[in-house]
Amino acid sequence: MGGSGGTLGDARLSRLDSFIRRLEAQRRCLDLAVALVADLPGPVLELGLGNGRTYDHLRERLPDRAIWVFERDPRPHPSCRPAEDRLIVGDLAATLPEAGSRIGAPAALLHADLGSADPARDRALALLVARHLPALVAPGGVVVADQDLTAPGFTPLDVPELPPGRYFVLRRAA
Repeated sequence: MGGSGGTLGDARLSRLDSFIRRLEAQRRCLDLAVALVADLPGPVLELGLGNGRTYDHLRERLPDRAIWVFERDPRPHPSCRPAEDRLIVGDLAATLPEAGSRIGAPAALLHADLGSADPARDRALALLVARHLPALVAPGGVVVADQDLTAPGFTPLDVPELPPGRYFVLRRAA
């Protein structure tokens, strides 16, 4: 979200209301993705750790899955730090190309929360991540993101009650 609040329809939202709606949308999309990949083997990839809220949510919802976390500068809440052998530290431009060989299997679920207040930076990062999706996500796998990561072979899914552009869910063709 930018620095001047958000909008939904014609109503202006405060930055707090916009943030709350973004988190509600994020949780709704993650929970949908968890249900969609219930029978699909593979690890989970978390691109962007932040303070660890979504990592914590995913490990609670998917306790038997390996969760690999990518973060340039990890500084999560202490209770939300992934195991060192599942934390890939560095810039995504350097870490994503080699991720498949390190992880060992394509992901059933990839979550990317990488947005900033800089639209040009966000778009460049979204294009970078989208280029790597076919190598990282299993057929039938699901991508949940705060940016549009449209890539060949991935179909956008409609999420009920989610305003367009709020959060994105894609499924790779099986």
